Amino acid sequence: MADAQPGEGARADRGERRSPPARRVIRILDHFVQHPDRRYGLSDLARRLEISKPTCLGILTELCASGYLVRDDADTTYGLGPSLIAAGRAASTGLPMGVVARRHLELLAAEFRSACTASAVAGGRIVVLESVGPLPEGGRSATGKTYPFAPPVGLMYALWEPDEVFEQWLSREPTAPVRLDRDRLRSVVAQCRARGYLVDRLTPAGQRLYRLMAGFDTADLPEEVRGLVGEMVTSLGERVYLPDADDVDVAADGRHRVNVIAAPVFDAAGRQAMVVTLHVGDEISRDEIERRAAALRGTAAAVTAELHGSDPFA
Repeated sequence: MADAQPGEGARADRGERRSPPARRVIRILDHFVQHPDRRYGLSDLARRLEISKPTCLGILTELCASGYLVRDDADTTYGLGPSLIAAGRAASTGLPMGVVARRHLELLAAEFRSACTASAVAGGRIVVLESVGPLPEGGRSATGKTYPFAPPVGLMYALWEPDEVFEQWLSREPTAPVRLDRDRLRSVVAQCRARGYLVDRLTPAGQRLYRLMAGFDTADLPEEVRGLVGEMVTSLGERVYLPDADDVDVAADGRHRVNVIAAPVFDAAGRQAMVVTLHVGDEISRDEIERRAAALRGTAAAVTAELHGSDPFA
């Protein structure tokens, strides 16, 4: 079978590494995208794309399992699947937002010499659209990483949404056992909406755990591991710093442990479109928390304005 493509030799001469198996997957997806109203059987598709039937069947099976294609059992044909809709929406919505956010976040990252990110929910998962600035010690760029969007993960992505959307997120199957203090959670929601930012106090161990969860489906984790996740991330809302109420996790000099500060970006309909964050990873004073939060809120407002968005809490 002929798998070589035009220009492949020139690219090889430049030292670029190519993956023939990946290229076959791309050729199949490209073919379906170019013929969105058509369905193909295995033999027909393998012949058209010059891929062996066993190889083609393996690729089709995996693409169907992930939802990128669907199989009609009645006539054993294949067509485009729902996961491509989510991917398309993420690309069309996320990329322009991410480009706008990046320009503003680069200024913020330079001011505080810290990492900043822009992320959003797409296809039912949290997706990091942009990551700029110096990375935390031992860290890697988060751009492109995905995380589960279910309690206790993702509070900041539902916090500034309408109440019914927030409740929908809260009712999702948890990624780990959750202790839910509704009085505390109501305070978190009210204060964060009023202040326009959230201060996350996730511990260093919890941060490492979150990095390990990137791209993972936690439903596949053993029950004892899911229990450990629950212990490390603590109760929903507990790790959010509330300046008018909190006296825990305060050092002798009055400094507070802070992981990240987050603020929302809104679209033209006044819906939460994205979250921008400023990494701290240190103990800082209340005044310093407010100074950094004010700078982050200014960045979020600038991105919202450039995207012609409207802040419903302003």
